Parts: sequence; structure tokens; C-alpha cells
Amino acid sequence: MNASSVGIDSGETVLFSDFQDGGEMWTGKGQRERRNHITFSTPYRDIPTVHASLALWDVDNATVMRADLRSENVTKEGFELVFRTWGDTRIARVRASWMAIGPLPQQDDWEL
Repeated sequence: MNASSVGIDSGETVLFSDFQDGGEMWTGKGQRERRNHITFSTPYRDIPTVHASLALWDVDNATVMRADLRSENVTKEGFELVFRTWGDTRIARVRASWMAIGPLPQQDDWEL
């Protein structure tokens, strides 16, 4: 892989906003999960490396703050951004940032 064949894609997405409508991340207890499918702007030649981070999380300060944010099921075309919490944690809203880095297809690539 050389520098001209490396692609970088990035974005930000609101995973949920449960405070207004009393959604399960705000009112629920125990294991909870939200998944958002992200499609890359251009497919990669091989599966890229995806980094995910919290850009915003609005939580209730009366409970313990528990969070797990991951990129899962990564393919050449996209991935799932997954947020999990558990216990009595109350989360009003979450926004996540992501960045994918990997090889892009080249015009002179060919397959047998």
C-alpha cells in the first residue's frame, strides 16, 4: 500500500436522543444497545480500520455512568456503530464520531 492508495473517511452521527420521548436509554435498566449502520462514501479495497469515539453524551448524574462504544461488523462498504450501557445508567443522548482508514481500489487493480 502506498500513500496515494490510502483513503480516510469520517463522520459524526446521533445514535439516539431518548430524553424527549422517554426512550429505553433514559428510562430503562439492565443491558441496552443501539446500532447504527454507517456506509462509507467510497468502498475500500480491503476492510479498513475504524476508530469510534464519543463526541457528546448527556447523562443523568444520579446514576453510575457506564458506556461501551464500538465499531462492529466492518466491511469494505461500511460498519455498525454500537453503543451499549447497563445497570441503572440513564443516558439522554449520544453522538459519536468515527474515522475509517484503509486502502482504496486503484484503476490499475485487476483480479484473476
